[in-house]
Amino acid sequence: MLISDIPNYLDDLAEWRAQRDDFFANHYATPLSDQVIADFSGIRYFAPDPALVFEVHLETAPSRISVESSTGAISEYPGAGKVVVPFFAGSVELRLLRGEEDEYFIPFRDETSGVTTYSGGRYLALDDASDGRITVDFNKATNPYCAYDPDFSCPLPPPENRLGFPVEAGELDY
Repeated sequence: MLISDIPNYLDDLAEWRAQRDDFFANHYATPLSDQVIADFSGIRYFAPDPALVFEVHLETAPSRISVESSTGAISEYPGAGKVVVPFFAGSVELRLLRGEEDEYFIPFRDETSGVTTYSGGRYLALDDASDGRITVDFNKATNPYCAYDPDFSCPLPPPENRLGFPVEAGELDY
C-alpha cells in the first residue's frame, strides 16, 4: 500500500502508540502489575516503516481452528478467513481469527520472535472489512498480554502464520 500522506500517518501512529502506553499505565484492565506500573516508561517499538502497511483483499471463510495457547491448552477459535500480504520476500497467506469481542486479528510469528520480540509471537488487530478490503499494518503489531503477565492464556500463531523472515515493525519484547 502506498501511504500518500506519510507525515499524517506517522502522527496517527504516534498517537496510537501514546494511547496504548496510557492504557498500560492507567487502565483497570492493564496486564501490568502494580509494581511494574510504578516503573513503566512506555512500550518499546521498532521505528515506523510505512512499507509494512498493506491494503489487501479479505477472503472470508468461516471455520473453526484449534489453536494452542501460551499455557499449553488447546482452544477452538472461529476462523474468519485469510489475507495475502505482498511482503518484500514474497506473498504470504495469513489466517485471520475472530477474538472474544468478535474482532479480526492475525496472530503471527516471524524471525524476530524470541530475539527482539516476544517469543510466542505478536498480534495484529484489524478493522472490519465491509467492502472486502482490509488494512494490515505491521507497525501496530502488539505483544499478547501473556508477554506482560504469564498468568494470561494467549492463543499462539497457527503454523500457517509463522513467517520465515523478520518483520521489524511494531512492539519489541517487553
